[in-house]
Amino acid sequence: MTWLADASRAVTPEYTQQAAGYPSLFLLVLIGALVPVVPTGALVSSAAVVAFHQTAPFSLALVFVAASLAAFLGDAALYWLGRRGMRSKNGSRWLEAIRARAPEERLAQARGKLAEHGVAVLVLSRLVPAGRIPVMLACLMAEWPLRRFSRGNLPACLAWAATYQVIGILGGSLFQEPWEGVVVAVALTVLFSVAPGVWRRVRAGRASVQDS
Repeated sequence: MTWLADASRAVTPEYTQQAAGYPSLFLLVLIGALVPVVPTGALVSSAAVVAFHQTAPFSLALVFVAASLAAFLGDAALYWLGRRGMRSKNGSRWLEAIRARAPEERLAQARGKLAEHGVAVLVLSRLVPAGRIPVMLACLMAEWPLRRFSRGNLPACLAWAATYQVIGILGGSLFQEPWEGVVVAVALTVLFSVAPGVWRRVRAGRASVQDS
């Protein structure tokens, strides 16, 4: 029974945490891509903080792979469901969900940029808060096939995962305790997500004051 005792000692809490953490991260990011209410950026940043404090090799690389792959597959599935809704006479609840999260002004901007810059817009849409859904809907309305959308969405998901992982690493490097780094990483993620919207409202307020 000595081999069993040795094996039980080898299964460290860190190993157990990794075995449960990566599949959970993958599943949550996948769900967040399909149902855009889960704060997936904060999830990736928090996972990067924990991985930064772990001694196991390739922890950060596994977070990057899990997050980017889940985001890519989730986007592809949502786009496929949206295309089915576009071809259906009655539409679909997935297509309605996409349309509900794409205001007319943002959609018009996305369609104009997509027509002008093509696939490059997909990469930026993943990095701009609330930019993914309007651009996805613009691609659906432009009747892009899934293969063309996926070709542009792959680098977008890689850039997205890398960006939020860097935010997590920055937060984790400031503190010795992982939970402190998680708090900072989530705060940075929220700030990164909210800042563009606040800036747009400030600019709109200044423009209305100048017009009056």
